[in-house]
Amino acid sequence: QVQLVESGGGVVQAGGSLRLSCAASGRTFNTYAWFRQVPGKEREFVALVRRWDGGSTSYADSVKTRFTISSDNAKNTVYLQMNSLRPEDTAVYYCATSDHMGQLTAWALYGYWGQGTQVTVSA
Repeated sequence: QVQLVESGGGVVQAGGSLRLSCAASGRTFNTYAWFRQVPGKEREFVALVRRWDGGSTSYADSVKTRFTISSDNAKNTVYLQMNSLRPEDTAVYYCATSDHMGQLTAWALYGYWGQGTQVTVSA
């Protein structure tokens, strides 16, 4: 049974940092990603790591210079280091996994999701 468990969310002041973790169990996947969502808006791609491609990564333009996604294959865990946080980064952050390969920025391409973790950045 596949399970994704996120942790590390919280409240931080603008300019601060948080590190999210996503522990996957049950099996491994080709692609691991982070998405975020605010009420009333569609789930938004944040970052992904391609396990099938030596750990190559992609980022949304809005986070490219501030966030870093990484993975520990031995632990089947993915991390999202978030620096220089802004109030507009406030959202529920979700971990997702996919068997697809490529530039997977569409949430519909991911079959498994975590429960989400709230990140709140105060001004």
